Amino acid sequence: MAPDITVEELKAKMDNKESFIFIDVREPFEYEEFNLGADLIPLGNLPAAIPNLMEHKDQEIVIHCRSGARSGSAKITLSQLGFSNVRNLLGGVLDWQRVYGR
Repeated sequence: MAPDITVEELKAKMDNKESFIFIDVREPFEYEEFNLGADLIPLGNLPAAIPNLMEHKDQEIVIHCRSGARSGSAKITLSQLGFSNVRNLLGGVLDWQRVYGR
């Protein structure tokens, strides 16, 4: 499994405009309150989204949620399905807001 990613590493990737698939597995109301610009796929909808994600199986995928728990589950699910480079944002949005504010 790919190593997880810190908010500092993620911010550097975003600032450098690196290419990666970015998924937010929170609920729509959470996304509306604050988001990092990731594609919203709530954790409960992830199984239905798998067929569309298959073309990105070998690309870097960064998943985040509020604290890192839901995205950790999503990482395990995708890794078990053969996705080779899935990374969980440690601390999630809470850590991002702690470090960078809103």
